[in-house]
Amino acid sequence: MSSTPPPTDRPLPPRTAAVIPAAGRGVRLGPGTPKALRALGGTPILIHAIRAMAASRAVSLVVVVAPPDGAPEVKHLLDEHALPERTDYLVVPGGETRQESVRLGVEALPEDIAVVLVHDAARPLVPVDTVDAVAAAVRDGAPAVVPALPLADTVKEVEPAATPGEPEPVLATPVRARLRAVQTPQGFDRETLERAHAEVAVDGEGATDDAGMVERLGQPVVVVPGHEEAFKVTRPLDLVLAEAVLARRRANDGF
Repeated sequence: MSSTPPPTDRPLPPRTAAVIPAAGRGVRLGPGTPKALRALGGTPILIHAIRAMAASRAVSLVVVVAPPDGAPEVKHLLDEHALPERTDYLVVPGGETRQESVRLGVEALPEDIAVVLVHDAARPLVPVDTVDAVAAAVRDGAPAVVPALPLADTVKEVEPAATPGEPEPVLATPVRARLRAVQTPQGFDRETLERAHAEVAVDGEGATDDAGMVERLGQPVVVVPGHEEAFKVTRPLDLVLAEAVLARRRANDGF
């Protein structure tokens, strides 16, 4: 009697890839090494971000978008550090802008990738539960998903001063309960993300992230709970906080 399982018409689940644009210089952390290559707990921030994406069993491929002339260096960096073996990795050269780099990363994806997560290289400590939640929401039918947190501070809309440091008049006080601080990874149906990059131009008054580009297409974007440890390492004080979070994880969880 054959032990071959009966054929099934059940479709395979869509494959998910994470695209990490890491082509920026990170000037707010000071001159020198690009922000994504700065050390956090002795390991480059970029490697932490890659591991965070690969920790999700939903993610089968991580595409790192390197500086235009830095792809060999980033490939060498990945070879030097232990990464989960069940995940594939690809390094591609990026462009002059974040939008161009994300587009190039998406263009490098295999055809069978249906869900794309776009993650900031400067968010090295995002928990795997957040990654899983974003990917699951896209698989459940949302064209675009962002993790986000409620704001703790009151926010003011102001008229920007012509000279930095000058007083700025307040125009309005938005209702804080309706505001969220958006994080990454942001998740997308691949076709929706490709259309956004093909049809939406980012400018000073427009979208500042990929979800904003989808909004400008008129497509819905939904929010799932973010996490306080998914903060962006932008300034020196952020790096101090990230070191403290990493030390606590290592002490408590063996991270």
